[in-house]
Amino acid sequence: MKIGDKVDVLDDDISGIITKITSEIVTVMTEDEFEIDFSATELVVVQKKDISDKELQVDKISSIISEKEQTGKPIKRIKSKERGLPPMEVDLHIHQLVKYTKGMSNYDMLILQADTAKRKLDFAISKKIQKIVFIHGVGQGVLRAELEFLFKRYDNLKFYDADFQKYGKGAVEVYIFQNKNV
Repeated sequence: MKIGDKVDVLDDDISGIITKITSEIVTVMTEDEFEIDFSATELVVVQKKDISDKELQVDKISSIISEKEQTGKPIKRIKSKERGLPPMEVDLHIHQLVKYTKGMSNYDMLILQADTAKRKLDFAISKKIQKIVFIHGVGQGVLRAELEFLFKRYDNLKFYDADFQKYGKGAVEVYIFQNKNV
């Protein structure tokens, strides 16, 4: 790893560019322009290779396709149990969003959580994802109230408590209607 490399966080939906490396700590500038420190073991360098015109020649493509067909790997079928699962989960616990909360007021944390929820919801709408679960946790209900206020500003969705067995009382499931104009 070196400064300037594009990296993904292994156990989170965060990616960015390395801006600083000191001993075991790697500072990453996220796509949302937040600098977050990670251990080097939490990151993986993303290799994006541009495909040249030479590599896109028809005979090479047909040989690749025939090679893939010969491997005979079965197509993965989605089990009926997996079909009902929401395709996207967003954990809004503050420790999942930032490594250190030192210096952040409760208001700063709430704003970060609400902004993250709005950004993820807009992403889901743009990618035509129908279900998204926001995990807010159980507390005094401030974040939940903020989420409900956010959701009421959209006409193309409905929201309700997520599966109690899986999330307890600390999550909201949002269903996005895809055929309405936004």
